[in-house]
Amino acid sequence: MTDIQVDGHTLSLDTVAAVGRGVPGLRPSVPEDADRRMAASRELKRELIATGIPIYGVTSGFGDSNTRQISEAKTQELQRNLLRFLGSGVGPAAPPEVVRATLLIRANCLARGHSGVRPEVVRLLLDCLAQDILPVIPERGSVGASGDLVPLSYIGRVLTGEGEVLHRGELTDAGTALSAAGLRPVVLEAKEGLALVNGTSFMSGFATMAMDRATRIGFAADLCTALTSQVLRGNPAHFADFLFEQKAHAGTRASAATIRRLLKGSQSFDQLTEREVAIPGDVDFRELDKPIQDRYSIRCAPHVNGVLADALVWAEGWMTTEINSSNDNPLFDAEAGVARNGGNFYGGHVGVAMDSLKTALASVGDLLDRQLELVVDEKFNNGLTPNLIPWIEPGDGQAGLFHGFKGMQIAASSLVAEALKNTMPATSFSRSTEAHNQDKVSMGTIAARDAYGVAGLVEQVTAIHLLALCQAADLRGAHLLSPATRAAYEAVRQVSPFLDSDRPLAGDIERVARLIASGQLETAVAADRP
Repeated sequence: MTDIQVDGHTLSLDTVAAVGRGVPGLRPSVPEDADRRMAASRELKRELIATGIPIYGVTSGFGDSNTRQISEAKTQELQRNLLRFLGSGVGPAAPPEVVRATLLIRANCLARGHSGVRPEVVRLLLDCLAQDILPVIPERGSVGASGDLVPLSYIGRVLTGEGEVLHRGELTDAGTALSAAGLRPVVLEAKEGLALVNGTSFMSGFATMAMDRATRIGFAADLCTALTSQVLRGNPAHFADFLFEQKAHAGTRASAATIRRLLKGSQSFDQLTEREVAIPGDVDFRELDKPIQDRYSIRCAPHVNGVLADALVWAEGWMTTEINSSNDNPLFDAEAGVARNGGNFYGGHVGVAMDSLKTALASVGDLLDRQLELVVDEKFNNGLTPNLIPWIEPGDGQAGLFHGFKGMQIAASSLVAEALKNTMPATSFSRSTEAHNQDKVSMGTIAARDAYGVAGLVEQVTAIHLLALCQAADLRGAHLLSPATRAAYEAVRQVSPFLDSDRPLAGDIERVARLIASGQLETAVAADRP
């Protein structure tokens, strides 16, 4: 088992993504210093309540109802009602990997120790994670500014024994699942319900898992570019390091270096020299057998893929800060002895990061769709068959019957169109709500959901393109591949055979998409890297 310190300061996005994916052997635990901080803020909360002063969301109503103060005797019931009136989420349930990530992030934010929450509440969140008790959370209903109030309320209710959960994949009620796991629901104290819902953890869960998928898509896009160059007998000199030294965006350089590494050892690599044959002295015009330059979707691929790589770098910085923050309201300043009201629940950084990420992801998907067109279209594929149908001898009775990857290209075009449509920036659509109390909101949750959805679409487009490239490699001769691209080819062929006649390919797309999302494709290539 590997211990994960849930202390509000040191949680990494990689760790959250691993927990989200259900990687075995990870054990989140709360260290003693986090316990002390939580105990101190809780004690301050109780002292302030005893003075009779109004405290937002503790001894007052929520939102524009903050002018209505209640007695200490009503504080627990207020928290119960908060979780109930927020149960207005709609739409499909969030994927289990997002819910796992959300549980860990919310526990970590509360363990930072300024939210007035008991350690046992944080531990129950982690116990639900360990026992695979996942709240069923509708995706829609958050404007991402007073935190993810609606979706996070479904987590809060589960901790009290209410609502529905997936327990080890089976739908059941929360009370039954907690009992089966030997866990007891909590009775929430003053502020604890608000602390659970008034934060950015749901959008951060979506964002973290979108970034995790985007990282794997980035590698697969470089792999597709290398394979496209090979099967089209392209010009590998387009990826020479000299070019990228002169416009040295880090992501672009890294993409070009990956493509060069993947091409190394192939017959076409040719030490990255330009293909130049001088025109004879007595000739004043000629048509070249091969173009000097490949089309943009190949030649400029590092400049497209590199944007995604660089976007991930700065998004990682923003998101690491977000998942290690106290992002509810109010916060208890134990050193100064006061409760401080603010807006740390605002998801602006998450929203802008995810609007940027989804745009970069969709652009990569568009690039791969353009590469796919070159590979399947007999006008551009340098002698490959139309739509990559198998070679058919003249006079063969099967001539004219096959259409190969025609349907796959149509599907890819549809997926890319949907991905591009979803790049509309969600953060531009702030709406005043909740009686003009939440009059400027982030829409960070919608942006993060969009990014996650776009990642899924581009993953499928990448799978289609990889299938087409492996088909082209078979038609051209797989011996032309490099050791690295050959390893990728073999990984794909383990789950999808050569297309020797028309057949449905939906299952092949799903299997290859899983290779990409799981990291198995990258692992296979790394194992055979020269």
